[in-house]
Amino acid sequence: MGNVLSTARVFVIVVTVGLFAMAARGVTDPDVWWHLRTGELITLTHHVPHTDPFSFTKFGQPWIAHEWLSEVVMYNVYRSSGWGGLIIVFAAMSAATVMLAYARSRGRPYIAAAVTVWGAAASAPIWGVRPQTISLLLASAFFLLLERSEHRPGLIWWTIPLTIVWVNVHGGYALGIALLLLFAAGEVLDFLFGWKARSTAMLRVRNLSLATLACMAVVPLNPNGTRMYSYPVETLRSSAIQSYISEWFSPDFHQHKFLPFLLLLLGTLVAIAFTKTRARPRDLLLLAATLWGALHSVRHIPIFVLVAIPVLSSALHSIRQESKSGQRYAIRSSRMKLAFNAVLLAAFAVFTAVRVRTVILQQPQVEAEHFPAAAVTFILQHHPPPPLLNHYNWGGYLIWKLYPAYQVFIDGRSDLYGDAFMDQFRQLAYLQGTGINALNEWNIRTVLLPLDTPLVAALNLSHDWTETYRDQRAVIFMRK
Repeated sequence: MGNVLSTARVFVIVVTVGLFAMAARGVTDPDVWWHLRTGELITLTHHVPHTDPFSFTKFGQPWIAHEWLSEVVMYNVYRSSGWGGLIIVFAAMSAATVMLAYARSRGRPYIAAAVTVWGAAASAPIWGVRPQTISLLLASAFFLLLERSEHRPGLIWWTIPLTIVWVNVHGGYALGIALLLLFAAGEVLDFLFGWKARSTAMLRVRNLSLATLACMAVVPLNPNGTRMYSYPVETLRSSAIQSYISEWFSPDFHQHKFLPFLLLLLGTLVAIAFTKTRARPRDLLLLAATLWGALHSVRHIPIFVLVAIPVLSSALHSIRQESKSGQRYAIRSSRMKLAFNAVLLAAFAVFTAVRVRTVILQQPQVEAEHFPAAAVTFILQHHPPPPLLNHYNWGGYLIWKLYPAYQVFIDGRSDLYGDAFMDQFRQLAYLQGTGINALNEWNIRTVLLPLDTPLVAALNLSHDWTETYRDQRAVIFMRK
């Protein structure tokens, strides 16, 4: 019992539970809704769709449902346990993602735990109920396998079945293959800078190269086949995605939510500079590559965090050893200490349970604050005529609430709609160029948009449209 309630163990449990509590949050991702509807469609039909069923603008056109397995998981969790189940499951995944980074870190438990919480705060803006959460968990597992396989070579072959799962879960599977290549390049750098003997480094490069080829070979083991080879590249090259979707923007350090990332970046660089222990070339390569990705896109910040946590923990651990000259402090075990640890653990468990329950109970309110819940109720009651023009961020919500009675104009599947169509929607919604002509081009009969959309002001001045509904979040127009 004393070992179970040791201070170090209780500390790690408290950190893990705290990360879970941090990750538990209301569902606000605008894409979660069409993910649920897709998961439902696959579960009911036992078939992964290859053409679009949800929009009238792209109906029947090719669609790559690259997250199909994530969507099946999401829908079945929702079907069995509602929003509470989704919030709990995905919070646990987020906590597990950073705790795997903790497991790779020196300075456990205290230094590594502090850095892990720091990294979690930097990743938090990306957390939520979304397939990317599963992808990040798989990325963290990849890092663990690649590092541990340095001393246990057989572990590297586990990247192959992991890739099969990953390519069916999310298009981010390409990150795993990129990590294999980066680790191989890191081995070469380790040899060139005297960290490893040539024979040891080259054997490792050979194994990493074979694992890379094997992982590439299993990519077609998904419902979309070889199409998944090019899908990640096409997504990264999409100008509309880079221009219109906020999580693909570079981080704006004027926003407070990116301050933990900025401090983590600066802290890592300063710690590496101040420690007398020379940084490993492979780690510097991984830091540089993932930092470039994080500065290029908010979406990639968690990948940098998975590299930075072990690197910063190791540097701080070395600095502490250098400053303390190896001195250790022992805390005597006692019944009072064990009792205190037990009370602390119980109190933290109660706090986490209360917080998670509060988050779950507030989900209807969160939904009403972020999506046009009342306007959708009006549509279901009064049945305005389709086709319906909707905002990009609301398309997924309407797919979940109104399909199949209504198909959407656009939703979060930017890869389906393409750059040209997304440009057309922006021109229409923001009155740019001749974009408003799309109302007639698509024979739009009903419009549902946020109040602050410029098109709303134009429709209020038009003799062809009548405002039929308005609340604090949305307005509905019908063509006369």
